[in-house]
Amino acid sequence: MQNKKKLVVLTGAGMSVESGLSTFRGAGGMWGQHRVEDVATIDAWYRDKQKVLDFYNIRRKELLGVKPNIGHMVLAELEKDFDVKIITQNVDNLHEQAGSTHVLHLHGELMKVRSCGPGAEVYDLSSENYETRLGDTCPKGYQLRPHIVWFGEAVPEMNTAIDIVEKADIFLIIGTSLQVYPAASLLHYVPAKVPVYLIDPNEVSTKSRQVYVINKGAGEGMLELKEKLMKYL
Repeated sequence: MQNKKKLVVLTGAGMSVESGLSTFRGAGGMWGQHRVEDVATIDAWYRDKQKVLDFYNIRRKELLGVKPNIGHMVLAELEKDFDVKIITQNVDNLHEQAGSTHVLHLHGELMKVRSCGPGAEVYDLSSENYETRLGDTCPKGYQLRPHIVWFGEAVPEMNTAIDIVEKADIFLIIGTSLQVYPAASLLHYVPAKVPVYLIDPNEVSTKSRQVYVINKGAGEGMLELKEKLMKYL
């Protein structure tokens, strides 16, 4: 069991599209009706906390109405044969719902909130009680905000992600345009001899190294890749 190869997976919004979640850059997605500057920056928070809270309440409601797709399920199943570590840019919890046990969220988690106080304590939300309102405070009296890394904020888990990537035996990218930094820079930390696979129905620029591309969505792509991964066992 200790000799399982380390399969490190970077997932983006395209991973969750087949579950019915709108993508950040996709046409007609929820972000299409909201400027990033109005709902996903610290300035937006200080300008109109209610608007930001309402936006994330709607996104949580959307999340509660969907389920993991085949791509999520196959990734979870691969833990039987590989030491799977998922690094996700997604704020949904669909990897966890599918059964994946090692998931690092780079950009925060939709079903959590945190205190605006100096301790920045994090609290879980439930499916029955998922809305956050102005006046909802932590035990110390500080307003609760979405546990999301907004544009312009530091990514606190980035160094942890780099450590994981540097130890990869196989590296897999699913459903990310590799345009959101610093997450996109993780590819540069993959050891030179490690094979890199990419699953995305769209063309993705990887420039610096050889990448095995599967031009399919997350579900179909993962089923195809699962067969290819068997040669590493």
